[in-house]
Amino acid sequence: MSKATKRKHVTSEVMYDFILPEPNQQIVKVIGSRGNNLHEVVTAKGETFLVSMPTKFRKNVWIKRGDFVIVDPIEEGDKVKGEIVHILYYKEQIKYIKNENLWPVEFMDNTKNDDNGAMIPDDMLPPSDDEFDDEVSCDDDDNVKAMMPVNPNHRVRMCAANMMGSDDDDDDDD
Repeated sequence: MSKATKRKHVTSEVMYDFILPEPNQQIVKVIGSRGNNLHEVVTAKGETFLVSMPTKFRKNVWIKRGDFVIVDPIEEGDKVKGEIVHILYYKEQIKYIKNENLWPVEFMDNTKNDDNGAMIPDDMLPPSDDEFDDEVSCDDDDNVKAMMPVNPNHRVRMCAANMMGSDDDDDDDD
């Protein structure tokens, strides 16, 4: 099997398969990457340990802090106590597990759903729009605007006073 075909099958398995954890498996939350395909996870009971990513996922699928995964325990492991079996990327996969009553209660209120279907941890959410409204003002003082840093990831907010004054120049040419 070629690398491209393998990648296609592995990514479709992760994205479209709805897998329930078996009795010996558990759902854990990734809290960090430790390198060398090892990830630190926390269980619903609060235990923290390392899990390994199997070779079929390496360089094909990436996980980040806050993702949920299904792991298989490894009894002989001292530090590495599990291996990732499945990665839960989409809210539909998590909703399916919740409907089967297999989702840990401790993880229920840990996440909020966004419009795209991805799960976002509460501590990773941006401040609400109300907090931004207090910071934005319609000052004509160019020195104040020049001092404010520009973030290219945020929408540009236009002030109504600045938009009305731009049409006056065209009428004077007659």
